[in-house]
Amino acid sequence: MIRPPPRPPISPDTPLPRSQRVGYCVDDAENGIAVQALTRRLEEELRAAKTRHLECGEVLLPADLLPMIARDVFRMAESEPCGLRGCTLYLNYETDQLCRKIGRVECDPGRVSTFELFLTLRHDSSSWYTLLPQFLKNWTSGRTIVLGHGFTLEKKKLYRSYRE
Repeated sequence: MIRPPPRPPISPDTPLPRSQRVGYCVDDAENGIAVQALTRRLEEELRAAKTRHLECGEVLLPADLLPMIARDVFRMAESEPCGLRGCTLYLNYETDQLCRKIGRVECDPGRVSTFELFLTLRHDSSSWYTLLPQFLKNWTSGRTIVLGHGFTLEKKKLYRSYRE
């Protein structure tokens, strides 16, 4: 059995893979390669945000949340002139009291952004985690943040077309 060579790991500075067309297309998103790459970038940014901005030991989230967000990002980038490569994605974390910026993903660091997406992840206060006994919660290193399925994704264009 012949196996393809392993893919190099994607670092936060590595642009996402290009499709044959300019930008990214929904076919790439449905094939899953580009969605997986963007999902990994979101995971890396959340990992970095744990210590930098959230000051917690663990971030728990539904298993399908990041791939679902990545697919939505691709759909929102579809109509843009540079596709996903022209996107800067800002990550925010919202609780009952406040909303704060926790990270940023430049989809193609070598390209000027043509639009911005603002992703707001929400704390899940009614989750199963609140039902655990305190001694089980103490096994994690530091405070644990639980994210729910709820999120918002807002788009801001950084240009005007002739049609507008």
